[in-house]
Amino acid sequence: MSTISIRIPEDVIEDLKLLAPVLGFSGYQLLLRAYVGQGLRRDLAKLEKDQMRLVVDCLRRRGVDDHVISEAVAEAKASTG
Repeated sequence: MSTISIRIPEDVIEDLKLLAPVLGFSGYQLLLRAYVGQGLRRDLAKLEKDQMRLVVDCLRRRGVDDHVISEAVAEAKASTG
């Protein structure tokens, strides 16, 4: 873990403090880390999906058969879990 310092509005901190125990977190910082992690994973997944779409489009423009592209995409997804 690394320690960082960020400025967050007081009302947001108060809301996090109220919500944390309701959601089963022992403190607001854990909830904040969970929110950051969830957003990061969501955005990374979207980025990967967008990049895959771009690669597929490039391959189609170069005349690669859709069956070959589908097999390659399936193989890539299987290897990344």
